[in-house]
Amino acid sequence: MVVAGAGPVGLLLAAELSLAGVSVTVLERLTEQNQALKAGGINGRSNQLLARRGLGARIAAAAAKYGDGAAAFTRERSGTGRPARFGGHFAGLLLNPASTLDVPPATALPQQALERLLGAWVAELGIPVLAGHEVTGLRQGTDEVTVRVRTSGGPKTIRCAYLVGCDGGRSTVRKLAEFAFPGTDPLTTGYQAALTLDPAVPLPTGWHATERGLYAHGPKPGRILTVEFAGPPADRDAPVTRAELQEALRRVSGTDVIVSEVESAARFTDNTRQAATYRIGRVLLAGDAAHVHPPFGGQGLNVGLQDAANLGWKLAATVHGWGPRELLDSYTTERHAVAGQVLENTRAQIAIMRPDPHSRAMRALFAQLLEADVTLTDLLGSRLQGLDVRYEAGPRSHPLTGRYLPDLPGLEDAMRLPRPVLADLGDSAEVGDVADGWSDRVDLRRLPETPGVTALLLRPDGYVAWAADGTPDTTALREALTNWFGEPR
Repeated sequence: MVVAGAGPVGLLLAAELSLAGVSVTVLERLTEQNQALKAGGINGRSNQLLARRGLGARIAAAAAKYGDGAAAFTRERSGTGRPARFGGHFAGLLLNPASTLDVPPATALPQQALERLLGAWVAELGIPVLAGHEVTGLRQGTDEVTVRVRTSGGPKTIRCAYLVGCDGGRSTVRKLAEFAFPGTDPLTTGYQAALTLDPAVPLPTGWHATERGLYAHGPKPGRILTVEFAGPPADRDAPVTRAELQEALRRVSGTDVIVSEVESAARFTDNTRQAATYRIGRVLLAGDAAHVHPPFGGQGLNVGLQDAANLGWKLAATVHGWGPRELLDSYTTERHAVAGQVLENTRAQIAIMRPDPHSRAMRALFAQLLEADVTLTDLLGSRLQGLDVRYEAGPRSHPLTGRYLPDLPGLEDAMRLPRPVLADLGDSAEVGDVADGWSDRVDLRRLPETPGVTALLLRPDGYVAWAADGTPDTTALREALTNWFGEPR
């Protein structure tokens, strides 16, 4: 198996495959880590996923090195004089979720720090990560993919059962395999940067809508984001200069700020596209290779991590030969819809960021609704965090089926490996008897009793494949096991 791209998505996918017993190699075009400013944290759902793989303590330790700059940022007023309890933002409007919304805690952690953490984990697992290996061509056969690679030592050819492109928004794998990538063209120019501002001209922290667009300062001092609506940049790939950043920040903020030093900077636009399918034969896409959109709220990173979790176990099951024929296609079915919602919410955010009077009127109304209508706030908070995802489960299924399972006592150890888990919470002999037919690939675990549920079948990505709240329906359980994990032995 070959994964192209050693960013967080590619590294997590490689780990998922390796833990599931699949040999995998990661190819990375760069020889050094890209230091351009990217996502600033992982959301609650990604925290849960990584903690269940045993990385919770590492993430907490890594996050501690960066302090709690987010705390000051989230104390910014929401516009009505009430402090906001941070649940993300929508177009720079802070979300203040109701206490009834179960929002797992997010973690402020730069994407590069997460990438280093995952890289160390992948190294411990013994997975080869080949830096300076650029994919230049591919050819699909009936049973394998032939990948052509450029290296400092000359070209080489690698053959693999499957190739997964996790190589970013300008994915070479996506282009070589000729995936359709429809969407909308950019209208904006944005900057993300970490810089030093002269304190003689202070710049307010928080999100600010102005006559020229929108800017954010924080959570760390000197971390800025700007959005202007004068069209896309003439040359997105040209180096971002200190003078360019200073002029953009002055235009959009209406202040004479002085940028004295630039640590890192990158341009972005609202180019928004999604691959029509995530699989063509033995070539698949995940993360930004499959979907691109403006970087608001770090949604791209977090959706990509969930792509990797969804794909990893399905691809491993297919390689091992026990996955049902349609299993790998369910990756596109499930994750395409989720990313489609992200594309839609980022387009909507752009719409109410515009500085024209009509858009500003809608923005003001939307801000009032966020403050007055708790249900709407919870809805948006859930969507931005990926908490409202429910995969197709059937009309008469248990309410938990298709949803991500919250933490239960004993579940953390059970989910340490990316393997299916059949959890018996009612000490049912029938559940154990059924499980015997899939014991080579599904772990049976006895968990403490929990109100409202007596048995659960958990997919490796943490979603519920089947559930019962009384006497388990063993026929339905067998159907779910067969549907997701193949025929019994």
